[in-house]
Amino acid sequence: MMKKLRGRNLAHPGCLIGLTVGLILGIIIAGLMAWMLNPSLNILMLVWLVIAFGLAAAGWIIGDRLSSRFPALEEETDEQSRE
Repeated sequence: MMKKLRGRNLAHPGCLIGLTVGLILGIIIAGLMAWMLNPSLNILMLVWLVIAFGLAAAGWIIGDRLSSRFPALEEETDEQSRE
């Protein structure tokens, strides 16, 4: 799988993973807050959005930084594959 991602910008997959994890964790944490602390709905929604978009932004930044570490591999030419 890593060979398919080499040479590509990893910011988009990082953002997708961060957003998915952020949505899941945000729902769980907001649910626990609603159950234990009983805050207003606005506070719960704000916490959920901050977690979701914060992790998506972190995934974007981490993916962008990792892109430079995995440059594209040189493709084999027809002459090399015949030998």
